Amino acid sequence: MDTPAPPAQRTSLPLVVLGVLLVALALRGPVVAVAPVVGQLSQDLGIGLRTTALLTSVPVLCFALAAPPASALIARLGPDLSLLVAAVGVLAGSLVRSSGGLFPAFAGTVLLGLAITVGNVVVPVVISRDCAGRVGLVTGAYTASLNFGSMTATAVTAPLALAAGWRGALLLPAVWVVLTVPVWVVASRGRLHRVPTATRHAAARSGASSVWKRPEAWLLLLAFAGQGFSYYAVTAWLPTLLADELGVSAATAGTAASVFQVFAIGGAFGVPALAAWWGRLAPVLLLVCGAWLVLPVGLLLAPQWWPAWSAVGGVAQGGGLVVVFIAVVQQSREEADARRLSAMVQGGGYAVAAVGPYVVGAVHEATGGWTAPLLVVAVALLVMAGTGAAAVRHRAPAPS
Repeated sequence: MDTPAPPAQRTSLPLVVLGVLLVALALRGPVVAVAPVVGQLSQDLGIGLRTTALLTSVPVLCFALAAPPASALIARLGPDLSLLVAAVGVLAGSLVRSSGGLFPAFAGTVLLGLAITVGNVVVPVVISRDCAGRVGLVTGAYTASLNFGSMTATAVTAPLALAAGWRGALLLPAVWVVLTVPVWVVASRGRLHRVPTATRHAAARSGASSVWKRPEAWLLLLAFAGQGFSYYAVTAWLPTLLADELGVSAATAGTAASVFQVFAIGGAFGVPALAAWWGRLAPVLLLVCGAWLVLPVGLLLAPQWWPAWSAVGGVAQGGGLVVVFIAVVQQSREEADARRLSAMVQGGGYAVAAVGPYVVGAVHEATGGWTAPLLVVAVALLVMAGTGAAAVRHRAPAPS
């Protein structure tokens, strides 16, 4: 007969938080690191730039398609072992991607996407379980670490590739995993084991599909979709827009993209503090969406002031990710529910986010300008504002 899982055996909350922040550093860097070396990679592998771009888009598709299997894996292994699997998977995927030619590059990319998907889904579960009372602060720090990992990879990969080649440069973000594994093994002492069968069956009986019947879950999915669609569309097209509209150099356009990413750290830390001070999440979410809208509207009316619009939009996109994650945790009534809700919101949201660059690019091609594409981004943000505000006004249902 199975026995219940033992109580948490944790050394300290700071060590748990450190493990979460370290794994966060490795969850975006391996994806964004491709862009700075896309020319070298394309030439070395003998493929076109469009094919090379798949090395960036495939992981985002994995975030969407692999979220339900990731949720099932977490249910089977438990959050602690699943986070460790995600970290080791990032390292393995990075090694495979840099090991040879075209096939290893794509095989490693798929493995990276799958591992990062597990990390995406499990981290909110860990925060919900272990950081009660500090959910906003830890979620903000987690999001800031995601952005810092992206920023570091973007800044360092190209110079490193000059000395070590693109294969060596793409291994750099995985270094964070080397630090993550020992910290998480210690932080999860006594819990790195399979969830007992009785626990798994109890979780299944609690209503595996019930999350799909909850209106607030669908509202959060749409809010996350609006955030992700806007983020990936702006990330992909902001440099091109500035080059077309203002005739700026590639270096200046790249600076705009950097500003958009760097200022996200301010939103990641500012939103939890604002939510704690305000005491309600709905007005904070609406404020974030209003700031987000400053970017497309500002670029429509006064594109020459792009540094200001990029900074405000950067703060907003960092805060937007945090506020949705906080809402997911607040709407979760138990560990299994947090896992299912996280998988549903991220799976559906990333499916929409993945098409953001393509939709905005297609609208730009069809119209020959940037007014319609910016309006598309604005509409996505209005969807985020409406659905997100409605979602966070719901109270999480009590456990049955």
